[in-house]
Amino acid sequence: MDLKEIQALIKFVSTNAVDEVEINRKDFKLVIKKNAVQVVAAASPAPMAMPQPMVVQTTQPAATSQAAPSAPEASPKADNLITIKSPMVGTFYRSANPETPSFVNVGDEVKAGKVVCIIEAMKLFNEIESEVSGRIVKVLVENATPVEYDQPLFLVEPA
Repeated sequence: MDLKEIQALIKFVSTNAVDEVEINRKDFKLVIKKNAVQVVAAASPAPMAMPQPMVVQTTQPAATSQAAPSAPEASPKADNLITIKSPMVGTFYRSANPETPSFVNVGDEVKAGKVVCIIEAMKLFNEIESEVSGRIVKVLVENATPVEYDQPLFLVEPA
């Protein structure tokens, strides 16, 4: 299934009285849900009124998936961490291009206004800036993966 077919399915779900579409093939599974409810408990600097996103999930069989390298985790107090969330649906990138280093890594200090990642949406590359100052504790999303509106991207220990 190619990208155009997936986009057509998303458009079909969004414009019709269909709440969910699921396609299972031998090499992948695709689930599209409209008005999915997600509850994320995290500190948010300013709530935004946005329509609920569609949830698009794809999975591939375990034989073809690769395990992501795990980074050593810091163990700060979880109750004081601030979450940087995705302001839109798109594809998450940690750097401007594959040849350049990541905007931020675990342990890096960030200030409000510093670019932490890029989210590509409809062929537009949107720089996502930190709204808080502190230290990056954890990167919650793998590079070049799809993200949803309000999905947590980074955990930051405030300075």
